Amino acid sequence: MYVSPGFIDIHIHGSGGADVMDATPEALETISTVLLQTGTTSFLATTMTMSQKAISKAVENVRICRGKLSGAEVLGVHMEGPFINAHKHGAQDAAYVQRPTTEWVAENLDVIRMITLAPEVEGGKAFVSKIKKMAPEIVLSIGHSEATYKESMEGFDAGISHVTHLFNAMPAYHHREPGIVGACFDRDDVTCDIIADLVHTHAHHLRLTHKMKQEQVLLITDAMRAGCMRNGTYDLGGREVSVSGSRAVLEDGTLAGSVLRMNEAIRNMMEHTDMTLSEVLFSVTEAPARKLGISKGMLQEGYDADLVIFDEDFSIISTIVAGEVVYQRSE
Repeated sequence: MYVSPGFIDIHIHGSGGADVMDATPEALETISTVLLQTGTTSFLATTMTMSQKAISKAVENVRICRGKLSGAEVLGVHMEGPFINAHKHGAQDAAYVQRPTTEWVAENLDVIRMITLAPEVEGGKAFVSKIKKMAPEIVLSIGHSEATYKESMEGFDAGISHVTHLFNAMPAYHHREPGIVGACFDRDDVTCDIIADLVHTHAHHLRLTHKMKQEQVLLITDAMRAGCMRNGTYDLGGREVSVSGSRAVLEDGTLAGSVLRMNEAIRNMMEHTDMTLSEVLFSVTEAPARKLGISKGMLQEGYDADLVIFDEDFSIISTIVAGEVVYQRSE
């Protein structure tokens, strides 16, 4: 068996039949406890592009529930939208896309830890500059964007330091216009995350991303409420999603989040790249902890006692949060 720091998921919408946008303590508790079987000990509750009222309600629910969940710890909120490009909305509802504004975001800076946005839209760069002044600890990430290489670089210069689910919901990496992907590859000070489910991202791109970004790669699940559930029909931000095997799609075939588990993402990286076990574990422990500036992700004195024990098949045996065994696999 192996022991590792607990896994940290900075982009997850739901699991176990519950979604962050349900905006109830019961939903967050369900997500928190179900994630333990995947080795995840802390996460950012990720919101969807929905109405301002719905997003604010979900953010307030996270504020209320912090420190009170019995499973994985909720670290805060990752706002995925609504400040995105409507042309790259993906499974997000384009009807709720809005111009970036700090007016109502400013009320929640104590709980928001990350914001995914499109810097090329009207007001995008001004929003980045304002947030960096108001709350420099918040991670600003480019995603659901049509930014060119030049616009991406300008966004990085303004204060964006991360890329959300690299390759997905952004222009393709083209030899005449490298776009967001090319800009990310050229910036040593920019991190990125990737969905290693072999559905959102081909194995070639997993290998390429590791070669180009090394320790700057973070694994995420981007899981929706169908995570750790059976095949069937589920809701994602008010839109119907069909789940079959490892694919979750809208009625028109658009990929709608994932049903990936973090221990499966680790297994996929081990099987389809030349990364060592230590390198893969770094991408789900120390790398996200560094990005968020938290004392997790290492087995070292002074760090939070979040640990996971797993076997050679990456099946989770025990999960420990804050020094307490909160999950034990039944034999």
